[in-house]
Amino acid sequence: MKIRKYTVVLLLVFFGCAGSMQSYSLDNPGDHKIEKEFKVKSGQTLSLDLKTGSDIFVEGWDKEIVKVTAYFDPDEVGFTFEQEGGRVIIRSENDDWGDSSSDTKVRVMVPKKFNLEIGTMGGDVTLKGVEGDAKGQTMGGDLILNNLKGTLELTTMGGEISLTDSEVDGKVKTMGGDVLVKNVIGDVNATSMGGDIRQINVKSQSGKLSAGDEVNITTMGGDIDVDEAMNGAKIKTMGGEITVEKAKKYVEAETMGGDVKLKSVDGWIKATTMGGDVEAVMVGDPKEGKRDVELKSMGGDIRLFVPDGLDMDIEIEIVYNRRHKNKVDIISDFDIEKKTETKKDRNKKKWDDWDGDSKTEYLIGTGKVGSGKNKIRIRTFSGKVYLKKN
Repeated sequence: MKIRKYTVVLLLVFFGCAGSMQSYSLDNPGDHKIEKEFKVKSGQTLSLDLKTGSDIFVEGWDKEIVKVTAYFDPDEVGFTFEQEGGRVIIRSENDDWGDSSSDTKVRVMVPKKFNLEIGTMGGDVTLKGVEGDAKGQTMGGDLILNNLKGTLELTTMGGEISLTDSEVDGKVKTMGGDVLVKNVIGDVNATSMGGDIRQINVKSQSGKLSAGDEVNITTMGGDIDVDEAMNGAKIKTMGGEITVEKAKKYVEAETMGGDVKLKSVDGWIKATTMGGDVEAVMVGDPKEGKRDVELKSMGGDIRLFVPDGLDMDIEIEIVYNRRHKNKVDIISDFDIEKKTETKKDRNKKKWDDWDGDSKTEYLIGTGKVGSGKNKIRIRTFSGKVYLKKN
């Protein structure tokens, strides 16, 4: 029988009981179940080292007992159970490299207050109703995280992440899947190398208003949707749209290929896209806080809506080839002085260099409203710019 050998590290940090070690090796093939219980104390450690790969389910309960139930094929998998120094350790192994059994499953009930460090080479990891530290990774499965408290540092190399109904700080990361963070209180950094990220009803911990509580999301290939970012947002995707429904303090958004929609921002704004439109709506008291705006697109229209009474120093630049001359314009509710420059006219670069030839032209718009306290900088390529009042 072909057997794959995986290495899985699932560590849960607690302190307490001394223990015993017990090894199981079942001779008869088929579906088998092992159940084992350990007396523990809240705050002790559960360590899962499953070299064969396995789906893992860990749930908190009101007993000071760790109860383990494992389902597996004894021809492929052997289990050992150990308790020492306040740690319960569960290991699985196989004899040869090869395919692991997809039927292996491990279910663990732990006291509600438990720290978790999780890692698996092949299987989904589900955590529910546990309070403590959760760390680790799965090499090929989803992370399903529900009703947790504490800190997270969890990674999947090939699956989706769902984090819901929790009070946590930390990081969740997937190398190839979507991420959903919903109904969460805390500072969570969500990262995907190839999927969409959605954040819904996520708020900082009560009384924690430091800069570290901003929304911080990165994906290498997918859309990002954020409903609220009340302590600011820093968002980046290499290929997708960005949408922020509501934010305070600031929004810094960057995409290499998609539209950016910032629907309500009470603060300063910086947004860049290499291939799409940008729309940003500033709200709130125009006299309060920093309200600078920098918007850039390599190929799209830009729309900025600002509250009446905002003091502005305005610089708008539209880069275009002569064949696009009739497609560019600046449409503004404010007094803007417009002029056209050629490539030869530009002796001083006001922005980073954009490629162009001798036929490149620039539509420049400048203006000042009130004291000019807030810098409004807008640049696009072959598109229109709209500067409007809310």
